[in-house]
Amino acid sequence: MNVYAQQNDNLDAMIYRTFGTSYGGLLEQTLLLNPRLTAHAILPLGTLVILPDQASTNAVNTDSIQLWT
Repeated sequence: MNVYAQQNDNLDAMIYRTFGTSYGGLLEQTLLLNPRLTAHAILPLGTLVILPDQASTNAVNTDSIQLWT
């Protein structure tokens, strides 16, 4: 899936906006698809980012723990 960076975007924000989570190795998968982006904390406006396919994100663990009762 191809997405473009918005103003002051970083990879975590893009992944969260697209998938609703940034856990489960999504950042690592994205960096494998886009090794040129490791040098940027904030992506330049309009940067093309290839995100993992939806099929590979189905295995993402969305379990949560309760820290306080």
